Amino acid sequence: MKHNLLVIHGGGPTVVLNSSLYGVIRESQEHLDVIDHVWGARNGVQGVLKDDFIDLAIKSSRDIDALLTSPGTAIGSSRYPLDEDAYNAIVDHLEKNNIKYVLMSGGNGTMATCGELSRICTERNTKIYVMGMPKTIDNDIAVIDHCPGYLSAAKYIIQTTREVTADVHSLPIHVCIIEAMGRNAGWITAASALASNDDDLKPDLIYVPERVFDEKQFLADVKEIYDKKGYAVVVASEGLRSANNKPIVPEIFRQGRSVYYGEVGNYLANLVIKKWHIKARNEKPGLIGRSSIYLQSSIDREEAVQVGRRAVKAALDGESNKMVGIFKSQNENGTYQAEYRLIDIKNVMMTEKKLPDNFISEKGNYVTKDFAEWLEPMLTKSDYFPIVNFN
Repeated sequence: MKHNLLVIHGGGPTVVLNSSLYGVIRESQEHLDVIDHVWGARNGVQGVLKDDFIDLAIKSSRDIDALLTSPGTAIGSSRYPLDEDAYNAIVDHLEKNNIKYVLMSGGNGTMATCGELSRICTERNTKIYVMGMPKTIDNDIAVIDHCPGYLSAAKYIIQTTREVTADVHSLPIHVCIIEAMGRNAGWITAASALASNDDDLKPDLIYVPERVFDEKQFLADVKEIYDKKGYAVVVASEGLRSANNKPIVPEIFRQGRSVYYGEVGNYLANLVIKKWHIKARNEKPGLIGRSSIYLQSSIDREEAVQVGRRAVKAALDGESNKMVGIFKSQNENGTYQAEYRLIDIKNVMMTEKKLPDNFISEKGNYVTKDFAEWLEPMLTKSDYFPIVNFN
């Protein structure tokens, strides 16, 4: 008897989330002897509770291929909160619709949902297999080396920093603050350090949330750079915190697990203006940085596809309560390649992976050589246009 396979997306999208979906569809098409329908839950778990499914297998080959170059999520996502009754209701809907294989793609919160759903399925003695597919630009999922979505976000902040630095160097009259995404982990912010491509287009200062932010030291750091160069480029995480572990900007409001704050970049620029009477401005890529398909990393895309394919294979093999993880390895030429392993979902549920101490400079205003050596093998330097300056 054939059974149905369901894909559920949770949380914010990336430019390779649809690539994992592509991998799921293409792999499922190779197992039509056991898979009947390949469905996507419309707008996340809410779609499951409404029996609102998108039939993915009937989409044209052209549309399926276009998933590889489509930002966002083609089936929709959500941050819908669930309680015990809701989990049981989801299982009811899965059984009613003959869904045996459930693949959930998301970050820490979604992996927690994945684990809880798997637990309910086990307790109810169902034959439903639940697999997790990691997805987040923040790169903060525990255990694994890196997460689909991160390399593209890193590529974006690197290219953006190169371009902004070239611009500021051309008219060296101000301090420019680039605010990077990553509320609790500084992986994206740190990536900006690799902006230099045998030139001097890297940021002058980098601040990540793993270090206590000292305003006085920040102002001194900026002044020292400005006095030397006539300008300064700073990349700062949106999640900077002071010594009392509170965000340096006040909370505006919260909704569920999401908390909304003022803009860190704006706050830092105003500090510079008020203290040193220097022109300062804030640039905040925000959603632009996680939706830029033109700066999608080819390595990131392929790894996302493989995560989707391997999740399908694992579920068909009877694996459940696991997540497909990516780890660094080397091929026979000694260059980077990904290794994929299944990880118990309990080891990643609601557990954030932050930058380790050896990746952050002693003064807390930059990253170390160790970080650069970790990230650089996964970047393709030829992707960046050469930038020249004769001045």
